[in-house]
Amino acid sequence: MPAATACPIILTASDRHQLKKAAYGHKTEHQARIRAQIVLHAARGRSNARIAAETRLHVDTVRTWRGRFAHGGLPALADRKRSGRPARFTPAQVAETKALACQLPAETGVPLSRWSCQELAAELTARGITDSISATTVRRWLREDALKPWQYQSWIFITDPDFRAKAQQVLDLYARTWQGKPLSADEYVISADEKTSVQARCRCHPTLPPGRARAMRVNHTYGRGGAAAYLAAYDVHAAQVSGRCEKTTGIEPFMNLVTQVMSQAPYASAKRVFWVVDNGSSHRGRKAADRLSAAFPNAVLVHTPVHASWLNQVEIFFSVVQRKVVSPNDFTDLAQVGDRLRAFEDRYNASAQPFQWRFTTSDLDDLLARLERHTSADRQEESSVALAAAQLDQPPKDFQRRPLSLPG
Repeated sequence: MPAATACPIILTASDRHQLKKAAYGHKTEHQARIRAQIVLHAARGRSNARIAAETRLHVDTVRTWRGRFAHGGLPALADRKRSGRPARFTPAQVAETKALACQLPAETGVPLSRWSCQELAAELTARGITDSISATTVRRWLREDALKPWQYQSWIFITDPDFRAKAQQVLDLYARTWQGKPLSADEYVISADEKTSVQARCRCHPTLPPGRARAMRVNHTYGRGGAAAYLAAYDVHAAQVSGRCEKTTGIEPFMNLVTQVMSQAPYASAKRVFWVVDNGSSHRGRKAADRLSAAFPNAVLVHTPVHASWLNQVEIFFSVVQRKVVSPNDFTDLAQVGDRLRAFEDRYNASAQPFQWRFTTSDLDDLLARLERHTSADRQEESSVALAAAQLDQPPKDFQRRPLSLPG
């Protein structure tokens, strides 16, 4: 009986380009690479036996993929759909699992704050939804809808009725504008706040410096040497910092910082110095503004909106201090903490550049518009459910607002 003739392969320019890319690409899967090489060899007129010898494959494998390409082209080189193992769980069980994952454990009587895949699997078995199920299966089901009940994100809603006006004042100052007029050369913007509880922790064993293939090593046990408050005033446009350590925060320590800054050039003779602060107890409300202007007539206190300390640029400086000075904390006493902070101020002031602040009033308007759309949708949903409940003569359920994060 004569041998079967091999299927002839004729490639278009596009097919040849894609096959070469698959056959010689560094990121191509092994199976796809082998199949592409078989077709390229066949397109050169080689026999199945020769291709099998060159690729070290069985001749039946070469014949299979050569024939599939001849009848179906490039799409035929992909794996065909397989029936696979019969489904063990029903779609209803999958849906109940996802519904349970979208509930808070406390609402279902489970003493947990968040679900894990292991806890969900155990709860499904306890409720009789499934006989037995692995955490891996639960994780695969949740991944289909991007459900991650073990994660959480906090948020806060705007409560300050003058949020936009106060925020715009701060953003305008960062852009060197006040009440629609550009600031003059002898007007300055200071961002000030307190970093509380900077602790002096004396490690029981010396800190070991990093070495080859070894990170710095800090002993876990330590002796407490007290805690101090670090107050800082950051010149937004000059990138200069003036700071001081106090035993605690309060009105008097904050006024000490103000006196320290306002007594030195160029702020002592400036036309106006704007102090941007949050709503902490040391500088809250109208009394703080009057107290500041009474002590220094050229000083103007400007508050950020409530719960909007992220608008205060000194917080960025505090994050630098935390990463570069405070952590890991290894100080013998509070005097060493103060010396390190003052030395860092000198080092920082020698080379610092102003922060590249990109949040503008346009971004503020976009944020407020998104919040308004968000709360409007909540109000419509609440009213529609209340109406439906009234029609059914049932009390409406309590609603929780959907979260929307503020930048920070």
